[in-house]
Amino acid sequence: MEFFKYQGTGNDFVMIDDRVRPGRNKSFPAGNQELIRQICHRRFGIGADGLILLQNDDDYDFRMVYFNADGAEGSMCGNGGRCIVRFAHDLGLFTDKTRFRAVDGEHLAEVHGDEIFLKMSDVSGIEDRSGMSFLHTGSPHVVRFVTDLDDTDAVNVVADGRKVRHDDRFSPGGTNVNFVQILDGNTLYVRTYERGVEDETYSCGTGVTAVALVAYQQEGIHSPTVIKTLGGNLRVSFNPLPNGAFDNIYLIGPARQVFAGEML
Repeated sequence: MEFFKYQGTGNDFVMIDDRVRPGRNKSFPAGNQELIRQICHRRFGIGADGLILLQNDDDYDFRMVYFNADGAEGSMCGNGGRCIVRFAHDLGLFTDKTRFRAVDGEHLAEVHGDEIFLKMSDVSGIEDRSGMSFLHTGSPHVVRFVTDLDDTDAVNVVADGRKVRHDDRFSPGGTNVNFVQILDGNTLYVRTYERGVEDETYSCGTGVTAVALVAYQQEGIHSPTVIKTLGGNLRVSFNPLPNGAFDNIYLIGPARQVFAGEML
């Protein structure tokens, strides 16, 4: 089976063209969680933060089906969304604008040179769960502000993130955890512990989206927000509403193919 590897600010994914078309009626065994886990393993497989299937959809240009590195089907992945848009564009499925379906519903996207502009789902509001800012941007996220994100004595992204990820306040599904440092009036530095990967990743699209919205509400940082991650820079634009909700949210940044091959 042919596969492609894409990355968006260091968040990397195995991409498979799983469309049914003339001459090809087999599909990827999406129910085989162990196979997906093995493919994503960085020692015994291809290695990735997740696996994404591009499938047919009668009402859209394509359907995105996302699996975490642990093999389980996941909630929306923002960087994965940008990568599948680039993948679909590379396959010639659209010219510059597309409309596709993901687990959280419809998404619009545009390709502008190296950058993908991905419209995210509207956000109904931000909750305070016993002192933790929590919201759902296609996936659940906690946002926590710190003063020095690279000071491991003050912040241990993996250890501290894992504790919050499994906290009872976010059961049964758990949550992703974002640690944020304000660099200047419009720039944030973000590191994220991702559930499903169960580790820190180089970048998290739904995570930086959550961070931008919380930073607006709590710190007055306006759209568009520049986000620095370990894997590169992203931007988030949004429209705040009077009731505390947000719409017209866009995740903006690069995504590209890094290699292709065949699974044996």
